[in-house]
Amino acid sequence: MKISLCLLVWNEVRGCQADVPKLPLDEFDEVFAVDGGSTDGTVEYLESQGITVHLQPKKGLNAAYVHANHIATGDAVVVFFAKNTLSTEDLGKFRPLFENGNELIIASRQLPGSVNEEDVHFWRPRKWAVFGLASVAALVWHHEGVWVRDVLHGFKGWKRSAFARMQIQDVGLSIDIEMVVRAYKLRIPRIEFPTMEISRGYGDTHFKIWPTGKRLIAYLWFELRRHD
Repeated sequence: MKISLCLLVWNEVRGCQADVPKLPLDEFDEVFAVDGGSTDGTVEYLESQGITVHLQPKKGLNAAYVHANHIATGDAVVVFFAKNTLSTEDLGKFRPLFENGNELIIASRQLPGSVNEEDVHFWRPRKWAVFGLASVAALVWHHEGVWVRDVLHGFKGWKRSAFARMQIQDVGLSIDIEMVVRAYKLRIPRIEFPTMEISRGYGDTHFKIWPTGKRLIAYLWFELRRHD
């Protein structure tokens, strides 16, 4: 099978400079980036490394994933956020998991053997919030197969045919939990593997916990009323 690697970026030139030289490019049949409107030299750096950059036509995280799935030529897509917080070595774990029949694969920060950036602290609001959302999603929609613990991690891969079946919204930032919930409802084969995440060494997250959380709760309410 052919697998495409997509780098999702938005003002991440420092992360790209750290991660791109370590990418296992031989694991993929295609490599490109989807950019959310960078102004810090991210696009220029990636193009200097021979990576084609596509400007996403609509704003928002969902729109970035939808666009990546649309322009990819592989049978499957893996997305990676080049922020120098994740192991590029984990990119090599996707192909065998796809070949074993999985159609949604998530690099999890919530499994035994994983590391979350908050694990060094006693107070872990982001990690606990993820577990809470995962529990609600599983309670309402999980019927069989793997119960996904990390419903908010963007480091993932999917079969493009499965993505089409999910009918993902192209607005908002519900994409990560939305893909899990849709996989539950459609009984799409899925799996997680543990990964290690470290804190950002520069800048701030684009997704603040409270405003992001409110929008995700709104999505769950929408999904409850959604007709498949």
